[in-house]
Amino acid sequence: MDRFVNALIQWQAAARPAPARTLSVDQVRRRYADNAARVREGAALKAVAQSADRLVDGGDGTFRVRMYLPETDRGRLVTYLHGGGWTVGDVDTHDPVCRRIAGTLHAVVVSVDYRRAPEHPYPGPLEDGIAAARWAERAFPGRAHVIAGDSAGGALALGIAMHRRDHGGAPFAAQLLVYPPADPSLQSPSVARYGSGYLSELDDLLWYYDQYLPDPAARTDAAVDLLNADLGDLAPTVIGTAEFDPLHDEGVRLAARLAAAGVPVRHVPGPGLVHGYLLMADIVPAAAAVTGDVLAAVEDLLAPLPAAPRPPAAGCPPR
Repeated sequence: MDRFVNALIQWQAAARPAPARTLSVDQVRRRYADNAARVREGAALKAVAQSADRLVDGGDGTFRVRMYLPETDRGRLVTYLHGGGWTVGDVDTHDPVCRRIAGTLHAVVVSVDYRRAPEHPYPGPLEDGIAAARWAERAFPGRAHVIAGDSAGGALALGIAMHRRDHGGAPFAAQLLVYPPADPSLQSPSVARYGSGYLSELDDLLWYYDQYLPDPAARTDAAVDLLNADLGDLAPTVIGTAEFDPLHDEGVRLAARLAAAGVPVRHVPGPGLVHGYLLMADIVPAAAAVTGDVLAAVEDLLAPLPAAPRPPAAGCPPR
């Protein structure tokens, strides 16, 4: 295991964090936000030309998106869904991630502050993601569009792509799914190996699913049970996994299922890393290196595509 990651694990063990189910949802959210802020404390923000927040109509209410314009624009667009078990996390916790993506891929990034469970259980966050991807294309038309996310956001990203395939709309240029949950039964061997003591606790993962899916029948829906979904006719995909992650095997199996369905797939392993490494890239060199490998794999997919047939974005769209 990477020595910096091991130090984070030892720090968490010494702090003896309470299981999520023993806390209120607000307390779990504050803890996640505080941990994200602590990890990036003192790190310089990656530069972007401009960032701004906007409100998007999700059909039954509005939610926020945060746009990042890159300093060098190559005519790309990334709609990004943050991680956090569909329950915690937001555009602030993942601000460093989206800045890094904007700068590395030279892309406009639209980070989605989808409404979260348990107040908005499935399919609420998915519906917000679908609406955000449509809004992003209207706001920044004619671009090679990547649907992306980490952890729960990775599952949402794939659900958005399947919805688009089944209901029409321009196809995405690529998918980026980093350590996505793909099996709500949580029966993979890596869950048993790494479900305790590696920053992501099995009991917390079960609690997140309970918040997102209060109706047990929904756990068989294609947008949730990704390993048993129809994965054909989707965009070329990059999947990132972490070695010491309870969800590791789900990511590996998802990559294999996509490939079997005829989708070009690049699996980028994360040796020595744990779930959530994108948020550690500013302080853990190994996390920064693998994050770079993941984004380089996306760049390989986008490089042959033509740039957007319009001038680079000169400013964020008006409210």
